Amino acid sequence: QLQLVESGGDLVKPGGSLRLSCAASGATLNYYGIGWFRQAPGKEREGVSCISASGENVYYADSVKGQFTISIDDAQKTVHLQMNGLQPEDTGVYYCAVDWEGVLFKAVGAGLDLGYISYWGQGTAVTVSS
Repeated sequence: QLQLVESGGDLVKPGGSLRLSCAASGATLNYYGIGWFRQAPGKEREGVSCISASGENVYYADSVKGQFTISIDDAQKTVHLQMNGLQPEDTGVYYCAVDWEGVLFKAVGAGLDLGYISYWGQGTAVTVSS
């Protein structure tokens, strides 16, 4: 059973940076996509970015293009989300998720119902405030 554990969330001032990590265990990630979603207080969960297990394909939501960078380590066991220039609107709980690459990319970038995603982490909280 694939398990995902996020880390790296914290309180940061506007303009600051954070690096989130998602560690996978229990299964290999071959042919999977790994994505980050966030949920702001009182709002629906939204897709932020995703990457294929090979690292060849990446996607960013328009709201974070040029601001966030997603990467995957050589062992394909940890995915990172480097977040720069953070603003209060980036506040929320950030969740890591995994599913087949096509499903995950559609969930992040094309509005596929998040209920189709098979694996979720527990989330890590990011607060951007002065």
